Amino acid sequence: MNKDRFKQISYIKNEALAGLTTSFAMVPETVAFAFVAGVNPLAGLYACFVGGLLAAIFGGRPGMISGGAGSLAVVCAALVATYGIQYLFASVILMGVIQLIIGLCNWGKLIRLVPHPVMLGFVNGLAVVILLAQLEQFQVIDTLGSHHWEFNQAILTMIGLTALTILIAVLLPYLTKAIPASLVAIVAVTILVYTSKIPTHLVQDLAELHGNFPALHLPSIPWTWGSLQIILPSAIILAGVGLTESLLTQMLIDEMTDTATSNDQECVGQGLANIATGFFGGMGTCAMIGQSILNHESGGRKRLSGIVQALCILCYILFASALIGMIPMAALTGVMFLVVFKTFAWSSLRILHKIPLSDAVILLLVSVITVLTNIAIAVAIGVLISALKFAWTMANKIGVRRYTDNWGNLVYEIHGPIFFGSTRLFLEQFTPQADPNEIVVDFAYAHLYDHSSIEAISLLVANYQKVGKSLQLRHLSPDCQKLLKIAGSIVNVELSDEPHRHFATDRLA
Repeated sequence: MNKDRFKQISYIKNEALAGLTTSFAMVPETVAFAFVAGVNPLAGLYACFVGGLLAAIFGGRPGMISGGAGSLAVVCAALVATYGIQYLFASVILMGVIQLIIGLCNWGKLIRLVPHPVMLGFVNGLAVVILLAQLEQFQVIDTLGSHHWEFNQAILTMIGLTALTILIAVLLPYLTKAIPASLVAIVAVTILVYTSKIPTHLVQDLAELHGNFPALHLPSIPWTWGSLQIILPSAIILAGVGLTESLLTQMLIDEMTDTATSNDQECVGQGLANIATGFFGGMGTCAMIGQSILNHESGGRKRLSGIVQALCILCYILFASALIGMIPMAALTGVMFLVVFKTFAWSSLRILHKIPLSDAVILLLVSVITVLTNIAIAVAIGVLISALKFAWTMANKIGVRRYTDNWGNLVYEIHGPIFFGSTRLFLEQFTPQADPNEIVVDFAYAHLYDHSSIEAISLLVANYQKVGKSLQLRHLSPDCQKLLKIAGSIVNVELSDEPHRHFATDRLA
């Protein structure tokens, strides 16, 4: 009994400390993303609390952290600048509805269509995005608000404290794993800064982050067809971007933990989270890969860590914005550098010269597009190129063996898939003018996949009819036969596996 109780206490401690550690890293990034979106930082933190809490409770991946991510902020910016923040809240609600429908319709499984090179490109691209966001902390902001490199005393101090944070976080696990190393590093560097009175720039003036409990309200926009035309395009993009990052992050954490979780449940969880976020004045939420990995590395494996993280954000909003403001930016930057290191798929660099050139190009292309645009566009392009590459490869696998059977008929034995990419090569295998009057086409080793394959067979029949010759279709599988009959492009064809039987092949007028 005592052993079970000890395990339960240890579990609660590990989950709570992981959630606390992750919440520290959430605040500065969320504030930065809120500024990118053009909204008050509280809108970003409300998304971390409301959306993060519901995603942690109802999502498909325990231990995954959701909040106001940068990928969403980029999409939000244009909408807020043009129509105002209330239209953003309405878009977030509709975004959640779309995600909820996707989950209830079991469409989350479509994420399985993302090839592994695209997954690696997504991970590497986001690691670079997180890295670039941290590098800004080592730049000086001039009076015009532009960043530039300048190695003055403050920047050198920043570099030293960042390096110290990394050193503590890397070495501490060799001494003990009872407390998350990142949390110890943040606390130690914060104490050092304030006891030694080291001058360093902090997160920012966090007085504006102090607020009340988020209030439930209906976005104040005219609920008309015109408003729907404004918010629907943004909602669709937000839903696509949010689910793409969430489901790919889910796949990554699944691999790290060697577990399998439900994509559809994650879609439902994200949908509920965003519906509530919109009603509570949040900027929209999705899984955050950096914070999710940090939570995992800090020991967060279950839903409790995500719940604690969200509640910590609420406490910062209500009571502790000043305390969070005491944490040196160098400590948080050091922790995020470790996140970048653990996020980047270093194995992808070792295998680049071992995998097919096309896969290597896709991996690099997705990484670059993720950095330059957003993950939805990057993944869509990666999947499209991968699909075209696959279609091209399969299109060239059509093969034909010609022989004469026991009844003296010339037989074309087809090997490979017949679909839109291979129909031309399929038709090029036949020579109607030179062939005898009785031809057999054997599909025992082939398969019809789409309407293009049906039309190819129809055209083949027509080509032989023009020269007064007939075809016998042999060994078509039942689903291929059904496909032909449904299409109705060839009529009066009595399909059978009997090799001696001939079939009528009259084409529709």
